[in-house]
Amino acid sequence: MRAFIFPGQGSQAVGMGKALADASPIARAVFEEVDEALGQHLSRLMFEGPTDELTLTANAQPAIMANAIATLRVLEKEGGVLLADKADYVAGHSLGEYSALCAAGALDLPTTALLLRHRGEAMQAAVPVGQGGMAALLGADLATAQKIADAAAQGDVCTVANDNDPSQVVISGARAAIDRAIEIAKEYGAKRAIALPVSAPFHCPMMQPAADAMDEALSDARIDTPLVPVFANVTAQPVSDVDTIRKLLVQQVTGMVRWRESVLNMADTGVERFVEFGGKVLGPMVKRIAPDVEAISVVSMGDIEALAKSL
Repeated sequence: MRAFIFPGQGSQAVGMGKALADASPIARAVFEEVDEALGQHLSRLMFEGPTDELTLTANAQPAIMANAIATLRVLEKEGGVLLADKADYVAGHSLGEYSALCAAGALDLPTTALLLRHRGEAMQAAVPVGQGGMAALLGADLATAQKIADAAAQGDVCTVANDNDPSQVVISGARAAIDRAIEIAKEYGAKRAIALPVSAPFHCPMMQPAADAMDEALSDARIDTPLVPVFANVTAQPVSDVDTIRKLLVQQVTGMVRWRESVLNMADTGVERFVEFGGKVLGPMVKRIAPDVEAISVVSMGDIEALAKSL
């Protein structure tokens, strides 16, 4: 069994998608469709930068999605490999869940781009810059990270945001609490704590205004039944029901990304091969979570051609 998986924020880089667009009219068409939907030359920003503008949440989210979907579309239309025939599940990390839904036909490409633009803007607007933060706890499992977050809170918001893999958990919350967590992390057993260069505290209760905004946006968005089930970040379980998908996407804004559990649960259902599209972030995580599975990352035309031959 196979799962097609899609990366989240942090996988963006200037130059992303350019080689693919130069090599494939299918990829170019994806970038042009996203540009048109957003009324912005997002592809030019992806190809040429500047980095600080691409890194803005409202740009990075649709850019990462566009790159991932372009990679998949080239595989499908030039490699003759259809997701519905070759994948048993899809999943994505945070914004990557939208990419997964688009890949599985639950959301069309323009709708996905617009939802992610709205999501990025809403998340940025939810908390004034400087009031929130996030930190990666390295060498810490979920239980250790929870203890650190609880000890650092002291009345402020401080929660686990991303349970990424057995050795990396991300916490999120008020800046003061995150600073305290970084100071005490080693005392509680973490090897290292690193403040993340983010503009807002994602996946924590401080994001409630963004969740409310996405509730409104998603209520008007057309969502179809996905071609294959989607493993949801919030539950780490497969979902195909449209109303449930809509509800979980709203909860995802403030909820923990249960990536480690999602991978373990997919492996438990029989998934032996994980294919990451448009990034090289999730593949290594998958191997740390489930060392016995195969995990590959597909970014270039060469990667796509090799994958097509192996499927």
